[in-house]
Amino acid sequence: IIKTMTKKSIQRHNIILKRKNFLPSLIITLLLFLSLSSIVYFTTPPSPLFMFLFFINLFAFLFFLFSLILISSRRGLLTSLVITLFLLLRLFGVGNILNLIFLVGLAIIVEIYAHFKK
Repeated sequence: IIKTMTKKSIQRHNIILKRKNFLPSLIITLLLFLSLSSIVYFTTPPSPLFMFLFFINLFAFLFFLFSLILISSRRGLLTSLVITLFLLLRLFGVGNILNLIFLVGLAIIVEIYAHFKK
């Protein structure tokens, strides 16, 4: 498999393997997924407390998941913020494709700004 990988993907693969926090992050992600699925399965939707816990848990789960996938905490934070904010907008009844495009565009602008700020 490594012979068919490009030079950039080999470097990315080595970065993933050298990360010291990969296994704890993976375990935290799995635990957050289990707690998120238990909130969805065992609670009633109209309860405001559980909706708050759901969105906090969803944000934390998405943050760890996308931080592992994208190998960048900043990109994981931006992606999880966009998804969570869009779902909150959908909950309030104002989540449409225009708001999604706006949130994604804002995240792209923040990412470009942070990239050039380095």
